[in-house]
Amino acid sequence: MDGSIGEACYYADISKVTYHDWIKKNPELANRFEALRERPVLKARQEVMKGLNNYQNAMDYLKRKKKLEFSERVEMTGADGKDLMPTGEQKEKTLNAIQQLINDTTGNNTI
Repeated sequence: MDGSIGEACYYADISKVTYHDWIKKNPELANRFEALRERPVLKARQEVMKGLNNYQNAMDYLKRKKKLEFSERVEMTGADGKDLMPTGEQKEKTLNAIQQLINDTTGNNTI
């Protein structure tokens, strides 16, 4: 059963003080308790592995486990991680489009 120590104590109908006293007297009990807390995680992992026969499940798994190779990414930088900088032609087209928009809405011919 996964959960906090407090939840486990409530479930076992003992106080936290009693739990901690038992752990002090028998440290192996702490190891056993921790192992029992891991069981649901292991069971969940087994279920995930069973679901890998489905293509979408397999891809979702790979996207999480092998991010560099399988995740869908959008590059927000230029080559080698440098800032994206527009070319001179792109800047000129953008300025012209802005100028045209200003002209169309105000009749003003300057930016």
